[in-house]
Amino acid sequence: NVTISLDNDILKKAKKIAIDKETSFNGLIREYIIKLIDQDERSRQLMIDELDSLFAKSSAVIGRKTWTRDELHER
Repeated sequence: NVTISLDNDILKKAKKIAIDKETSFNGLIREYIIKLIDQDERSRQLMIDELDSLFAKSSAVIGRKTWTRDELHER
């Protein structure tokens, strides 16, 4: 369960939108959150796909580690 605080005018407008869409206020919020999550997941997957493509096209070679953690932190 979630409790939110909204200005009465905003709540009235949101309820009107819900009625126009033949859903409840809760249904409207649920639909919005589901779309938000879906959009975020697609955005993250697109970023991963773009990075995979960049790595595949890259000619960079990662060599063997020749240093130790202590050597990196020597002062």
